[in-house]
Order: sequence, then C-alpha cells, then structure tokens
Amino acid sequence: MILFRPKRPPNGGFTLIELLIVVVIVGILATLAIPNYNRVRERAMVARAIGDIRTLQQDLSEYEIVNGAFPASLNTIGRGTLLDPWGNPFQYLPIAGASRGQLRKDRFLVPINSDFDLYSMGPDGRSQGPLTSAQSRDDIVRANNGGYVGVASGY
Repeated sequence: MILFRPKRPPNGGFTLIELLIVVVIVGILATLAIPNYNRVRERAMVARAIGDIRTLQQDLSEYEIVNGAFPASLNTIGRGTLLDPWGNPFQYLPIAGASRGQLRKDRFLVPINSDFDLYSMGPDGRSQGPLTSAQSRDDIVRANNGGYVGVASGY
C-alpha cells in the first residue's frame, strides 16, 4: 500500500548563524562609518562658525560705516544672543579702548587685528589671548582685519 504524503512547506526562519553573520557585518560597517561621520560633522560645524563670523563682520562693518565707530558689544547690532555651533557666545572686542592684554595675538605676540577681535572659542569652549596657547588652537578666529577667518591652528 502506497500512501501519499503531502510535502511540507520549508521553514521560513533564519538560523542563528545567519543572524550572527548579519550582526557582525552591521557592526563592521558602523565601525567604519561613525568616525567618518564625526569628522564630516566637525568640518560642517567649523564651516558654520566661519560663515557666522563673516556675517557678524559684515554687520559690524556696516554699523561702523553708519555710526563712525564699532559698537561696544554685539548686543548693539542685535546679535548678542547668537551662539556658535558648540553653543557658546561669539567673542567680540573692539580694539579702540581695549588694553593690549585683552587682544588676540599671533605666535610673535603681535595683535592679529587692528579694528576688532571676533572669534568662537571652538569645540572646547576655552580660549586664551595667544593663538599658540593649547586652549586657543581650536578657536575659529578672524585675523588680518578679516583677511583670514578659520581655525586658529591654521593661521
């Protein structure tokens, strides 16, 4: 007597080995992608800070043309609450009336601007006068009266 057996449908699940292989592949891809993402994100934040400094520079120059002098603070031009990409306020100091000790300086301890200092304290949120200081290397600075805007370590 021959019995007819219907065929069973194959199981549709994944084996434990297949799941482990997928997890390992995803882990490897994440290990490669995350550092690249962080570098790109940091470059974007620096670019945004540079753009903000250039905009502030323009606003300050327009104020000086109209009023004959630079404002005492960024609040005067309505930009006192503007924060850099790291959440810190931009630092502004008009050179007229400032003491030499307050000014930003290059590696020869010469002031980097003759009109006003404007900078972001960078990712660490700390800064000192000389750009060669360890705390100032990551600052985004305006130097040469606007001829250079970028990372202090590149100046």
